[in-house]
Amino acid sequence: MNPVMQVRDLGKTFSLHHQNGVVLDVLRAIDFDLAPGECLLLHGQSGAGKSTLLRTLYGNYLPMQGSISVLHMGGMVEMVGAEPRQTLAVRRGTLGYVSQFLRVIPRVSCLNVVMEPALARGMPRDSACDKAAALLASLHIPERLWSLSPTTFSGGEQQRINIARSFMVHWPIMLLDEPTASLDALNRQVVLELIEKAKAEGSALIAISHDETTRAAIADRSLNIAAEDLCHAN
Repeated sequence: MNPVMQVRDLGKTFSLHHQNGVVLDVLRAIDFDLAPGECLLLHGQSGAGKSTLLRTLYGNYLPMQGSISVLHMGGMVEMVGAEPRQTLAVRRGTLGYVSQFLRVIPRVSCLNVVMEPALARGMPRDSACDKAAALLASLHIPERLWSLSPTTFSGGEQQRINIARSFMVHWPIMLLDEPTASLDALNRQVVLELIEKAKAEGSALIAISHDETTRAAIADRSLNIAAEDLCHAN
């Protein structure tokens, strides 16, 4: 099966300009292929660079070396050094990112926040509203909250809004950063079912999770991210 993502010799460093120019080697020589319908679990101790890798794959961080190729619109696209419009196009249609934190425009209702990805792809508003309502109900967000801005919600509620929003549309590739971290057992099971459904529909996932139940349920294989105790001063 042809990969939907290929990563070769990926490296990322951070320069600490306020600490005498110390340079931290966070990621070194990362290599993997990602196939449709599989979940690659990132394994490593806290601080090893797992979240940094997800942010680099998504284009939030610029790597110092290496290649990230993503299957987009029938062809492989090189993300390292891509024009901003190309990166945005890949994010809109191919590469979904489920972070631990919900970032939304204040005063936009919960329902509209969840619907937005589907509306952006042209789904009729009535259909988008029905699907958003079903997701919110399955994640046990009370209907009385749907018309309110989620900026005032609890951390667990915001995470469930973020999950609902992320699963409104099909993503060929999904990056999941601790998708069940703040959830109780009931809502964790709902999220695990959403992930399994996405995999069955062909989505390829790269995930971080410190929850053993989640790891056991979703992982097909793992990639060890070893902490690099390497630094040097400019």
